[in-house]
Order: sequence, then C-alpha cells, then structure tokens
Amino acid sequence: MDNPETAGILQGMTTGSEILIVGGGLNGPALALALAQTGHSVTVIDALAEKIRKNAAFDGRAYALALASKRLLDAIAVWDRVAEHAQPMLEIKVTDGHAGAGPSPFFMHFDHAEIEEGPMGYMVEDRHLRRAFLDAMSDQQGITRIDGKSVTAQDPVANGVSLTLDDGTKVQGGLVIGCDGRNSGTAARAGITRTGWDYGQTALVCAIEHELPHNGTAHQFFMPPGPLAILPLTGNRSSIVWSERAETARNINALPKPDYLQVLRPRFGDFLGEIELAGERFAYPLNLTIANSFIADRLALVGDAAHGLHPIAGQGLNAGLRDVGALAEVLTLAVRRGEDPGSTLVLERYQEWRRFDTASLALATDVFNKLFSNDNPLLRIGRDIGMGLVGSLPALRRGFVREAAGLTGDLPRLLQGRAI
Repeated sequence: MDNPETAGILQGMTTGSEILIVGGGLNGPALALALAQTGHSVTVIDALAEKIRKNAAFDGRAYALALASKRLLDAIAVWDRVAEHAQPMLEIKVTDGHAGAGPSPFFMHFDHAEIEEGPMGYMVEDRHLRRAFLDAMSDQQGITRIDGKSVTAQDPVANGVSLTLDDGTKVQGGLVIGCDGRNSGTAARAGITRTGWDYGQTALVCAIEHELPHNGTAHQFFMPPGPLAILPLTGNRSSIVWSERAETARNINALPKPDYLQVLRPRFGDFLGEIELAGERFAYPLNLTIANSFIADRLALVGDAAHGLHPIAGQGLNAGLRDVGALAEVLTLAVRRGEDPGSTLVLERYQEWRRFDTASLALATDVFNKLFSNDNPLLRIGRDIGMGLVGSLPALRRGFVREAAGLTGDLPRLLQGRAI
C-alpha cells in the first residue's frame, strides 16, 4: 500500500524525485535516509507492501552488523530505534572439526577487549531492523515511498531516467539506484552482465533457544560440508547459519522439527545446554555473483545487486552498507561542487571506490570457503596450524578483530561516525 505521500498518484501519471531507489529491503532505505539527510529528494520503490515489511512476528532471521555499520545506522537515525533489541558481539571463536567429534585443538579466539572502540558488532533481528527503517523514513523529509509496486521498464529521458511501474505509473529522476538484490531487474534492464558460480551448498537458517547464556560469544565451526555459525541474539537465543551440500540441505530442511534438531545437535554441541527451535526455518542456495559493472548510464548498483557473497564471513549486509556510505558521500559532494550527480564522471568515482574492496572481499570469502569446506587431510593440517598461529599472536588477533569490526580499509565518512 502506498504511504500518504504517494496516495495521490493516479494510475498512468508521471511523478518524480531527484534520485529513484528500486528496492525497499535494507540497503535501499539506508541509502534513502543518508541521501535525504544531505538534502536530496528520493523516491523508494518497494515491490512489497508496507504491512508485509512491518510484520513483527519473530521468524528467526537476523543480521550481524559490524561496528562500522552500527555507526552508519547511528548517523542516519536508525540505531536508537533498534538499540534495545541489539545483542553485542563480544567474542568470536573459530574452530575446525567434524560433526559429533568435537573441534580441533587448534582454534582462533577474538575478544573485543583487544580494540578500544567497543563490541566488534551487534546482532539485530530482521523484524526490528526493517521496522526501524520504515519508521525512520516516515520521519524524514525528502523521502517518498511507493509500496507494493514493481518496476517493469526503465528508459532514458532528457537528463534522467523514467521508470514504468506495474500499474502504468511513470516515475522520473536524474539517477536510478538498484538495491533490488542478486537477481536485480535494474541491472538486467541496463544490460549489466554478471560473473559468478554456484557453491553447491545451501545455508539453513533458523533461531535456537538454549538453556545456558551465550555471553555475547559468536562461534564459527568449520566442517567438511560447510561452516556452522552460531550468532548470539538477545536472551538465551542464537541465530544459526548452517551450510550443507545442497542435496543434504534439502533433505534436512524437509524434516519435521524434532528430526531437524536431531541432525543439528551433534553439530551444535552441548556447550549451551539443551536447545530448541525458535521461529521459522529457511534455506538459501549459496553462490557468488558479481555485477561486471556497478554503474551504467544514470544508474548505480548497491548491495547484493552489485555483489552477492558467500555468508562465511557474515559480510553481506556490511558490504552493502559500505556501498551506501560511499555512494551517499560521492553524490552529496558532487552536488556541493555543482556537478550533476547522475553523470558518468560522478558515478565512476563510486565504482572506483567500491570495486577493489568488493573484489578483495569476494576473493577472500571464496578462498576461505574452499579451504575449509573439505576434508583434505593436508589442507586440514595447514589450516589448523594457521589458526593456531593467528590465535597465539596478539598483533594478528588485533588485526582480525578490527577487520571483523569493519574498521579497516578506505571507510566512507558515515561508517567512521562522521557526517558527510
């Protein structure tokens, strides 16, 4: 359903904003808020209705937000809306082994006390984060929302782009930004091709209630079929991201809840006492997909529309929020200099900023997954020795902690906690 600002748009009529954002998930609203706060007029087109986005039912999905991402949310007036529901991540423990056989004696242990800035990150449930974005957009001047409408065409017009919606409405702007996921229609309509491959793995995602407190500790257990991440939520609950071979995952996900738990328990272990499922179960095929260009004529891609990564490092949303911070900064500074924010010259600055970091992260997650998702004895020995060395060297540990917190690299101002 359209919000009050768009309720007066009649079918077939043309309306517009300076910037059009296609996609109302998380990156789209974050970018809209960052841009509107620096004076841009923005329209967000969301294929889902607002009432679906605001569904407050707990379904088990959650996000790991690096400290730098938390700073961005703070800057765009979202963090205070979710802070009471956020679980700080104080420690990360990484182990290697087999289901039911216990972890290898070699492991990595990272503690937030090794950096000065505070927790490495926070876990926030999907339901709280989406509602916070919707409320923040409602309170922000300069944002128009069109909900429950899909884009069917995008065409060049004088100094801009015209989008046609599925009800015949046309929306015009000087720049369109695709925040519409791995199968981005925005990218496809612009003729942007993609490079990537399937991992033959599926992520099983759910939430678990457990008997004992997790103490803010995240666990990553590498097993031959793929990693199991146990990520702390508020209370005695944890989010599970469990990678298995695709066929095995299909069979597991089809099991009744008691049998599903029976398969999970030897992988999860008993260190948190008895466990039970909380919320729904989800399954997501895992692949790598990178847009061969992040920009086209008066168009830019952000988040999964630009780069869909393996979740092994929990960096998907964090990488998207880096895109948000970079693009908001590039566009805002361009306008202040009197430039056309939709020009190729301006958009190339965004692409140059984000391409190398994205390529590096994609390569790292790809190599890491291939290195750990196997049972080759020589590789197992090598990676266990490597984990032992990292765990024993304070300087290396500190570097990993800062990387996990998102504090490395060429950070946009919003992710440094600074205004644009």
